[in-house]
Amino acid sequence: MEFNPGVLIVGASFGFFNIVNKVFDRLPVPESALRNTWKWRNISTSLVHSLITGIWAVLCFYVHPEMAEDLIYTHSGFSHTLISVSIGYFIHDFVDMIRSQKLHQSWELLFHHSVVVTCFGMSVLLSQYIGFAVVALLVEINSIFLHLRQILLMASLSTSTLYRLNSMLNLGTYVVFRINTLAWMTRWLVLNRDNVPLLSYTVGSLGMAVMTAMNIVLFCRLLRSDFLKSSREGKKDIEDKEK
Repeated sequence: MEFNPGVLIVGASFGFFNIVNKVFDRLPVPESALRNTWKWRNISTSLVHSLITGIWAVLCFYVHPEMAEDLIYTHSGFSHTLISVSIGYFIHDFVDMIRSQKLHQSWELLFHHSVVVTCFGMSVLLSQYIGFAVVALLVEINSIFLHLRQILLMASLSTSTLYRLNSMLNLGTYVVFRINTLAWMTRWLVLNRDNVPLLSYTVGSLGMAVMTAMNIVLFCRLLRSDFLKSSREGKKDIEDKEK
């Protein structure tokens, strides 16, 4: 069996995000975030991942537009590497949460990461559905604003102009890059049912169902917290739930 370089890239990515996490541990932390420095460090690392993979996902379709026409077999090494890098991050974040939080505090995200690693892992090992996985990573464009929102909240900047601007960008990109992307992916999976093996179709369908449900709940929390009420209770309601 031919060696898959994606395995090495996953390991390198895991190490890279561990280093990023340690760097943030040495940087100054706002006084208001000192009560939970682990969370500040974790969200900051997640923001780095979103910045890298969100921009990278767009570039994948820009440099290799043919991939958009065949999400199953057509892909470039550039795209394959992106998925491997993202797997490394999700494994890092999974381990970080297991070490630093109780299960009841993070079970939703642990479940989310397990689903993502399983789906992306199959894609990397089979060298198939890379295009589909890259489409999924377009949601990271919204995650940039989602993580920035948490950082601003922890820095006690929830009444600032920057926070209000970020809230609007967050909601707008949520609709475009999360809800629309997930809807398009679900439609693609249904339309291509005959071209997808049963195992891949089952894993993909379960993954899409989980992602869709979690993102609808998160959207409602965001809408309620940032636009339908301005109380601290509303902001606290989502603070530990978003990703």
